Amino acid sequence: MKRSIDSSQWVFHLTVAFLFGTVLLRSLLLYQDSPLLGQVLGLLVAWLVLFIGEMAISRRWPRVFPIYLILQTILVSVFLWKIDFLEYDYFATLFAILSMQVMQRLTLRLGAVWFGSCALLMALPMVTRDSLFEGIALTLVYTAVNVFLGFYALATQRAQAARARTQTLAQEVEETNRQLQAYSTQLEQLVVARERHHLACELHDSVTQTIFSMTLTTQSALLLLERDSGQVGAQLDRLNDLAQSALSEMHELISELRPEKVPPGGLAAALRRHLTERRLPESLAVSLEIEGGESLGQAEEQGLFRIAQEALNNIVKHAQASQAYLRLHLAEPFWMEIEDRGRGFDLQRAQDSARVGGQVGLVSMDERAAEIGWNLQVITSPGAGTCIRVEKPSGGK
Repeated sequence: MKRSIDSSQWVFHLTVAFLFGTVLLRSLLLYQDSPLLGQVLGLLVAWLVLFIGEMAISRRWPRVFPIYLILQTILVSVFLWKIDFLEYDYFATLFAILSMQVMQRLTLRLGAVWFGSCALLMALPMVTRDSLFEGIALTLVYTAVNVFLGFYALATQRAQAARARTQTLAQEVEETNRQLQAYSTQLEQLVVARERHHLACELHDSVTQTIFSMTLTTQSALLLLERDSGQVGAQLDRLNDLAQSALSEMHELISELRPEKVPPGGLAAALRRHLTERRLPESLAVSLEIEGGESLGQAEEQGLFRIAQEALNNIVKHAQASQAYLRLHLAEPFWMEIEDRGRGFDLQRAQDSARVGGQVGLVSMDERAAEIGWNLQVITSPGAGTCIRVEKPSGGK
């Protein structure tokens, strides 16, 4: 921003130097042999001192500009009126410099007043000292120069200010993008951490416990091999069942980690396939009920599939149920329920446990529902089974 402002001032000062240098050079050429040369140079030096002094002073006291403008106008008027110069009209060029300053410092309305005042100040001596038509012509020429340079200075200043604002906005956009990238990275890290925590809890609650049971069964079989080899077969059968259970649980965890999408057949087909491929306990029967045939978005189907998957896992691990129902309503209002007739649980206690890191399944389902904009409700109580209901808000897209 500072660079843009400096560029605007550089253009202004270069123009001022050119105009003032032109007036000074012509004065030296016209009055080099005249006794008026000292007066001309003295007035020009006074004009230049005021110009330089205003630049230094106005940085601290901006309100000094009107005083400076009045003094400079008086000096130029002296050039045009009071001294009997051989040629005088070119001193009106100094009004152009003041016009540039006026347009940069004051409003457009005050600028228009300034142009009119300058035209009047130039017209009176020129018409008085020259013929009427020549004075009017010179006044129009110098007024046109004032207007042109004044608006040129204004346009240059505004262009540089616009460029500075553009650069500032570009920097802000760049900084915003950088922050968004940082937030995105943090979000990805949080998602990874959540999934790792979820996986760790699942391993601890399922596979680790099963493997621990396998270890105890193996130790029992080794002891019975020495004492009562006839009972070893039962222990080996139990060991085989535990191994099959651990394998099934590992397959289930791996399927959750896969970034697979719901197949082209849609959510209903994905749920049917999952119930077919999932190794459910023989003591548990799960029925799938589907109503309606409208389609959902891909993100919604993926989220609902994961919720159903998590709910079924919880039924297998904790519910101790013999019957479960998975209901999918693919019409307005859209909803899905996973219900079991198991032992249920204390919802308030489970929610309190979730806040300190337990009950990862409930937290995961709630987060997945929130991600797709659906509402999740858990209906349960000890001994009364559990119903997980997730519903799309009315009017939701």
